[in-house]
Amino acid sequence: MNRLWARVHGTVQGVGFRWYVLHRARTLELTGWVRNRPDGSVEVLAEGPRHTLAPLLEALRKGPAGARVTRVEESWSEVSPQHDGFEILT
Repeated sequence: MNRLWARVHGTVQGVGFRWYVLHRARTLELTGWVRNRPDGSVEVLAEGPRHTLAPLLEALRKGPAGARVTRVEESWSEVSPQHDGFEILT
């Protein structure tokens, strides 16, 4: 099991980015969370097989219509699953 942590920068708040990530992650059957950060970025923590995390990372680089992603920080690690589902944190 792998974990992907990512922080997405650009025009990513107020454009449905968290809902976009939630839908993509659940479609890929990943667990974890997504949340807005005070600096205007969006933070994502997702767990699952690497081959299903990779398409999520590609989706983060694109974003939904209205988003303008300028940079994605990413970090990978191997973990035991720690989440039961995927959710939006407030």
